[in-house]
Amino acid sequence: MINFEEELKNFKPSLEVEEAEAAIYNHELTDMTDVLREILLDMKQ
Repeated sequence: MINFEEELKNFKPSLEVEEAEAAIYNHELTDMTDVLREILLDMKQ
């Protein structure tokens, strides 16, 4: 039978996941709020 607690102790995420995570969190991504803010600023000018 599989010992899930033991398997979880041995689990290490792959480097690909860690690299993707770093790339996502370190980039300043434009979201809908940023787009709307820009549109409203353009409309005021």
